[in-house]
Amino acid sequence: MMLQGLFLFALNYLLFYVATPKLTTGLIAMIFSTIIIFNIIFGAIFFRTPVQPRVVVGALFGLAGIGLVFRPELATFDFASEALAGIGLSVVATASASLGNIVSVRNQRAGMPVIETNTFGMAYGAAIMTVWALVQGRAFTFDPSAGYVLSLIYLAVFASAVAFWCYLSLLGRIGADRGAYATVVFPIVALGLSTAFEGFTWSLESIVGVGLVLLGNVLVLARLGRRRKAASGTAVG
Repeated sequence: MMLQGLFLFALNYLLFYVATPKLTTGLIAMIFSTIIIFNIIFGAIFFRTPVQPRVVVGALFGLAGIGLVFRPELATFDFASEALAGIGLSVVATASASLGNIVSVRNQRAGMPVIETNTFGMAYGAAIMTVWALVQGRAFTFDPSAGYVLSLIYLAVFASAVAFWCYLSLLGRIGADRGAYATVVFPIVALGLSTAFEGFTWSLESIVGVGLVLLGNVLVLARLGRRRKAASGTAVG
């Protein structure tokens, strides 16, 4: 549980926080979407999970789709030395998050419940981040305004406790490689919210990109659906 807290709830967030000022939002989304590749590699290393061509192809379609969606933003990106440092930090952060996924799957296979491991994992993560903040001389502040308190409750309850419970439960059920494909869809959901509230304008590239992400989703999950139907039919028979 300490390793889950270190990799999933501390180190990856810390590295992304340091890297974010150096990069554009699109590039951050693109790099984090590669977690599915890391999960496939780490799953093969630690669990001897066979690398399924369908999952790999689906992942590549998803990454290509994200690249098309954010291509205008990426095209204007200046690969300066500071930006390259940000890319390196983001890649390490993504690998850390992937290792956290793998540790969670291992814990579930050992019979440890998701809620319990998340609770202790988040506690360890918070302790690690607290130590880092103290070492850095950061001041602890709290804004009693309604907007701050409500947003903090939302982040703590829904965006953290509930979200990670759902996501890690999914990993335990369908595997780290397929489950991680959800991260490829995250930027697409963000685009939907941006369309509704920020006036995002869709282009041909973004439409094709979303189509590639959805196609990748079909490739990654279709075989799983057929296996479940076959297992259900066998059970009934």
